[in-house]
Amino acid sequence: MASIWKHPESKFWFACFKTAEGKRTKRTTKTTDRKLAEKLAAQYEEAANKKKTALNTRRVIQELHASITGEDLVFPSVRAHFEQWVKGKKGEVAEATLVFYSGVVKKVLNWLGKRAEDDLATITEQDIKAFREDEFANLSAKTVNHEIKTLKMIFRDALHRKLITDDPALAVKTLKNDAAKRRATFTDDQIKRVLSVADNEWKSMVMFGLYLGQRLIDIALLKTSNVSLQDGVIKLTARKTGKTMTIPMAPALHRHVNSLNLNPEKDEPLHPRAFKIVVSQGKSSHLSNQFSAILAMAGLREKKSHRRTGVGRGITRDASGLSFHSFRHTAVTRLKEAGVPQAVVMELVGHDSVEMSNLYTNVGPEAMQKAADAMPDVTSH
Repeated sequence: MASIWKHPESKFWFACFKTAEGKRTKRTTKTTDRKLAEKLAAQYEEAANKKKTALNTRRVIQELHASITGEDLVFPSVRAHFEQWVKGKKGEVAEATLVFYSGVVKKVLNWLGKRAEDDLATITEQDIKAFREDEFANLSAKTVNHEIKTLKMIFRDALHRKLITDDPALAVKTLKNDAAKRRATFTDDQIKRVLSVADNEWKSMVMFGLYLGQRLIDIALLKTSNVSLQDGVIKLTARKTGKTMTIPMAPALHRHVNSLNLNPEKDEPLHPRAFKIVVSQGKSSHLSNQFSAILAMAGLREKKSHRRTGVGRGITRDASGLSFHSFRHTAVTRLKEAGVPQAVVMELVGHDSVEMSNLYTNVGPEAMQKAADAMPDVTSH
């Protein structure tokens, strides 16, 4: 039976009723009149049990409310609120962050299927936990946690705007990170195995990844204008942090760049195929998949299986945790092993922690060059 309830922070009554599926839900009546609220609650429940789809239910309730109170009532669908939230972030966050948010929203809506058209208030804590577990079947804990944090922001915004009365994401916890996987590094032998099966463009990207310690997306976007052979440096702005860096080239990387025979008169991508993929897609996930295939060819990773195994899409997660990002960890490890001070190491790779970066602002170019020179040439022996 329908009832009414008042939120401590709202002057309006809320209608509490069951849908045709038996789910208990709350909807604002947008009225302070108790008797009118009770009438609306009863009619909301009647409408919800007569209509077959959430969309029709929403429309009938909106029409009922308008005919009785003369005011419009908005019940956003999951899709409507999620997409509106992303639009609202444009200009507030970095482009790369906006791309990530958009990707999470698209992924959740696809995961929900037809339920994406249901009222936002129908999403439960169990729904979010189920999404989290499905994602964890294929992705690292770190990536899944970023997605869950995005969902928490979306529902917190809905609660703040009083579009929902309860936050289904509030009690959903993030997963425990596996530090061993996140910090996996390449051995000399593994690097050589990767280089032995990679094509020329990927060989080049591996060299840049290893000796610059930068992320895959930043390596893919490098152009001739980023390279100064005369000064022996690479200049770039990290896509994730927006930090501009001038990174001295290690001798091995300097020799590799010389072998590319770059034309300084033309500002062209150093890695055309990868550049095209990132520019067209706005992200590097496709490149990550390509590199996973290279690791599999080198015998360093399990091949993806499209057979269903009962969880996710049957993708066996690599026990070694190796990925292109491992070159970043490898660079840090090699520099530390060579005795390079922690502050110089973090400045060289462009540490993305504001607190850490503030400590390293006094690292000079001579110290940076000395650090780059300390990087061992794993390709010469």
